[in-house]
Amino acid sequence: MPPNLTGYYRFVSQENMDNYPPDINVVLRKVVCLLKPDKEIIHTGDHMVIRTITSLRDYVMDFDLGVQFEEGPGARGWTQTTVSWEGDQLVCEQLGEKRNRGWRHWLEGDRLHLDEVCVQVFQKVK
Repeated sequence: MPPNLTGYYRFVSQENMDNYPPDINVVLRKVVCLLKPDKEIIHTGDHMVIRTITSLRDYVMDFDLGVQFEEGPGARGWTQTTVSWEGDQLVCEQLGEKRNRGWRHWLEGDRLHLDEVCVQVFQKVK
């Protein structure tokens, strides 16, 4: 059974942010590298809300697991997105102009990991 990710997570660290998708506007990529986001996740059964909180703007994903939805506009424009479990990892697949886009979230103890092109780590505080 997958873990319940409900909680508030504070930014701890990031690696490889310079590798953030190279087709993303260079100015936007630089801004993203400077942000230290927090994450708030509400996970109820097959429904999730993931809120990424930054000083620039908040980004909210509100979805049912395994059900494709339209996401955007974001750094990648509009995408058809599906989020589902693969074992203990929450996996997002984004279909849009570019192929093979998405991310993975997983827990290691109290730490939430996000692997996209880069890796970010968050410490659970609530």
